[in-house]
Amino acid sequence: MASKPGFLSDWPWKPLGSFKYIVLAPWITETVYSIMVKDAKEWDYTNLAVIPFVFWRMLHNQIWISLSRYRTAKGTNRIVDKSIEFDQVDRESSWDDQILFNAILFFLGNKYLPGASHLPLWRTDGVIITMLLHAGPVEFLYYWLHRALHHHYLYSRYHSHHHSSIVTEPITSVIHPFAEHISYFLLFAIPMVTTALTGTGSIISFAGYVTYIDLMNNMGHCNFELIPNWVFSVFPPLKYLMYTPSFHSLHHTQFRTNYSLFMPIYDYMYGTVDKSSDTLYENSLKRKEESPDVVHLTHLTTPESIYHLHLGLASFASKPYSSAWYLWLLWPVTLWSMMITWIYGRTFVAERNRFDKTKLQTWVIPKYKVQYRLKWQKESIENLIEEAVLEADEKGASVLSLGLMNQSEELNKYGEVYVKKYPKLKVKLVDGSSLAVAVLLNSIPKGTTQLLLRGKLTKVAVAVAFALCQKGIQVAVSREDEYEKLDKSIGTKSEGKLVMSKSYSSYKIWLVGDELTEEEQRKAGKGTLFIPFTQFPPKRLRKDCFYHTTPAMLTPKALENVDSCENWLPRRVMSVWRIAGIVHGLEGWEENECGYTMSNIDKVWEACLKHGFQPLRIPALSKS
Repeated sequence: MASKPGFLSDWPWKPLGSFKYIVLAPWITETVYSIMVKDAKEWDYTNLAVIPFVFWRMLHNQIWISLSRYRTAKGTNRIVDKSIEFDQVDRESSWDDQILFNAILFFLGNKYLPGASHLPLWRTDGVIITMLLHAGPVEFLYYWLHRALHHHYLYSRYHSHHHSSIVTEPITSVIHPFAEHISYFLLFAIPMVTTALTGTGSIISFAGYVTYIDLMNNMGHCNFELIPNWVFSVFPPLKYLMYTPSFHSLHHTQFRTNYSLFMPIYDYMYGTVDKSSDTLYENSLKRKEESPDVVHLTHLTTPESIYHLHLGLASFASKPYSSAWYLWLLWPVTLWSMMITWIYGRTFVAERNRFDKTKLQTWVIPKYKVQYRLKWQKESIENLIEEAVLEADEKGASVLSLGLMNQSEELNKYGEVYVKKYPKLKVKLVDGSSLAVAVLLNSIPKGTTQLLLRGKLTKVAVAVAFALCQKGIQVAVSREDEYEKLDKSIGTKSEGKLVMSKSYSSYKIWLVGDELTEEEQRKAGKGTLFIPFTQFPPKRLRKDCFYHTTPAMLTPKALENVDSCENWLPRRVMSVWRIAGIVHGLEGWEENECGYTMSNIDKVWEACLKHGFQPLRIPALSKS
């Protein structure tokens, strides 16, 4: 919000929250009714086009959001290096308000503006008039309106809201108070109203003009340069007729220059062009893809998880992942994305972060959790992980951490396969097991004397059981095969603290992993605390019990560009498998942590705390 919000700053439907689209109901109802009662020859296709056009504008904006985040994550042609945080995502989450506002005005214009209904599909004269009116009065009036909005009175009450975003994203372009959007629409309506009143309007001229505005707005705020130099070499006057992302980016960093809408000619005419415009443009074009220091390799979980990626729906990704009803409405897009990942099938960069001078990237393997459990997919997944390891090594990364099921024992023996296959690898592979053990030990409430260990036994589970026995805490298991495996791994070192038990309800602390059944959860006593030792959380069935997060820690402020949640974890909370790779890189450790070996637990824990990562204490627990 602006520093001193002025009159009409909030959108009228703000109290409706996520139900705001209900304001379109009267017009949609009227449109549907007209279709039902009128003959097809009498249908007003201008009116019928409004709702499909709303969906097109949303898709158009989302394409730009995903493209911009992908390109800036890779670093190619990036303009501004500063970070984006959760506050900006929250502020810009209402980017669809202006689409809703425009839809209402289109419906009203169609009904009450002479010549705005029953438009033809195309009229050449109307398209030419639209182009001339935009280049003339619209661009000219916008330039002076924009300069007026930078006067301290209007700036503090309205325009400062937009300029809260120093590092812009495509949707930053439409983040303005309601009153500002009214003034912008009055400007952009000049060509549309004129062509309607003169009988030269058409559906394509209206839709094309608004799409052009969206295109240029998104492009100007995308934070990567995409206009090649040869374009201006072939046609030099274009420099005055079309801005570039770097040109407008300077307006967000310098504030008092580069005021133009899409045509810089007025900045040149009135001497407000930033002197560094050409230099920034050239430097941005020359910028190469960024080489990461630390890579975290993860994968998709469910088909809908594509929306929760940093590249997906920004607002959805900024909250812990959970199934949402409205995602069912996107099933055609979900199906399409699954087909693309199936066909394309290449690891991609999803996110970048920075920790002091250490450059971090998250890479995603386009495979879903269910695919990791299919034997016939094993070879394909192994190849993708191996390619990622070799690519990280080639790019000079010092560490690659294996997240989620990329370190599965059955798949690659916790990453050991790649180290043995490529003994000259410079990149260090980290499975994060030592830090996972340290976090689990510190998640168990003080004073605990006994607990139940249940779930598929992993490297982490065995190590935790051993550490707990050494601390004098009794570790009970309920299945003979699990007891035999632990007894074989720990043996006499268990100090007699490893026991078999068929009693579930007598244990108030459960360490749980994969293969924990619903039936077993129901046998737990009231108030039981479930602490997962795996990367995936158990299904929360009990409302009278507590569930800890999967092993994770709070991140320090030094970790920058954090604007999305890692899977189901809260904001600024990161899985220990990912943190382990970061700490490994910060400390410059030269050993691999993979296979059946582990780093020193105390050393890793102390290093983690030294760099500002903090454990999630008991108050962070929540009931289902």
